[in-house]
Amino acid sequence: MYGGKISAKEISVQSPDGKLKVNIELKDKIYYSVYSGSDLLLSNCSLTMTLDNEVLGKQPKLKSLKRSKIEESVKREIPLKNAIVENHCNTLRMNMAGNYAIEFRVFNKGLAYRFITNKKGEIEIMGENFSIHFPADYLAHLSQPDGFKTSYEYPYTHVRTKDYKHTDRMSYLPVLLETDKQYKILISEADLQDYPCMFLQSTGNNGMQSLFPKCPLEFGEDGDRSLKILKEANYIAKTSGKRNFPWRFFVISDNDKDIVANEMVYILSSPCELEDYSWIKPGQVSWEWWHDARLYGVDFRSGYNMDSYKYYIDFASTFGIPYIIMDEGWAKSTRDPFTPNPTIDLQELIKYGRERNVKIVLWLTWLTVENHFDLFKTFADWGIAGVKIDFMDRSDQWMVNYYERVAKEAAKHKLFVDFHGSFKPAGLERRYPNVLSYEGVLGMEQGGNCKPENSIYLPFMRNAVGPMDFTPGSMFSAQPEDNRSTRANAMGSGTRAYQMALFIVFESGLQMLADNPVYYLSLIHI
Repeated sequence: MYGGKISAKEISVQSPDGKLKVNIELKDKIYYSVYSGSDLLLSNCSLTMTLDNEVLGKQPKLKSLKRSKIEESVKREIPLKNAIVENHCNTLRMNMAGNYAIEFRVFNKGLAYRFITNKKGEIEIMGENFSIHFPADYLAHLSQPDGFKTSYEYPYTHVRTKDYKHTDRMSYLPVLLETDKQYKILISEADLQDYPCMFLQSTGNNGMQSLFPKCPLEFGEDGDRSLKILKEANYIAKTSGKRNFPWRFFVISDNDKDIVANEMVYILSSPCELEDYSWIKPGQVSWEWWHDARLYGVDFRSGYNMDSYKYYIDFASTFGIPYIIMDEGWAKSTRDPFTPNPTIDLQELIKYGRERNVKIVLWLTWLTVENHFDLFKTFADWGIAGVKIDFMDRSDQWMVNYYERVAKEAAKHKLFVDFHGSFKPAGLERRYPNVLSYEGVLGMEQGGNCKPENSIYLPFMRNAVGPMDFTPGSMFSAQPEDNRSTRANAMGSGTRAYQMALFIVFESGLQMLADNPVYYLSLIHI
């Protein structure tokens, strides 16, 4: 612990191996620069947080420093990428006048920082400024939506940072940078709680800065799967004055495999809140929606009916697939989660599956879940294994909190969750490991728009921050320019070998077999 007046030049923190270094300067704001050896990677970056009555990080006054290190090996609750996750870093906490602190953690392959406040009562966050600057012209890989309401399914765009204008579209996270010195820098966030997701836009001066959706206050009708935001607050979050804020992190390496292998979201997020998670079982799932439940060469009329779903269960049972999903079409109405389509006897299907060691997952819109939060108990009583919740398409504070409410309530009743129409993983899946996957990706659902030339970036970007529901496994292959995919005639761009490789390369706790079981069976019998 150091107190008193501290020279800005003295404030630096290094990785355990000494290669990565962060230099911090306290001037009109808190500035930092990042080095790998002698290579300057990020220069004159700054951070502030604006409350309704003050700006944290403006004219900062340092009260004390605390240095420490973390050396731990954590047994992951649900082993996806790794069963044991290594967490080794050096830490620096700067306690500032005004009842707040900034904490840095520097790893061998990256760094992170966060705000910590110790204020009374509730506080309103008007904005948070994450501002980074590049010392040279970098290549940025971005996902650029048209606004904050987005399904997070945009193709990657690739732009030189000096050409990226302030007026250009923003990007949701993660963002990947290729430097002029062979390094890659992956940017995202972790331990996201009671706070909106961060987006990035150009500063107009070879850099990027944050922006956030405002907190919604009033909603109106907008169909069966959404709500219109009628009124927004002038703040991005109203939250407890005494808390840790989300981590802003960078994975940094000159070896691409380190980007893929990173566990930054997991090690930076709060620990598991479940005492018992032994019931959570990741696995594969047979899925009917992508090919519209069109089964060919069968002796019954296919569709969203009993014969078809029993066929999916039999297929899953034969090959040790633990789940089938009943997607949109299983219920009589998308607004009613308790009344199946008249063509379906759901209780009989649950019993039929149980006898064959196959459990059922049900699809729902997020709005139906919100309007019928008691469905988790009902589904558990029925014997449903999990839920696929769709069309959130927002990431403001209200919606981030919705994800947590769902995860918590589902866990209470031993149901797992697959978030579709969702933002990227940001730590909830560690606190509630029953969250097995998220979409937030331009996946095979997008037909001809899902191209291998875009998907090759996914291990280094979207999937690098957590499980990803891409829905691979197309057996009807086409060149991207020839892809004329329809629901009844679904096809995937690329070869069958490429599709099979995706099951290995892409990480998901709930891995879809998107295509028609008939096709898989025909290939087995060739």
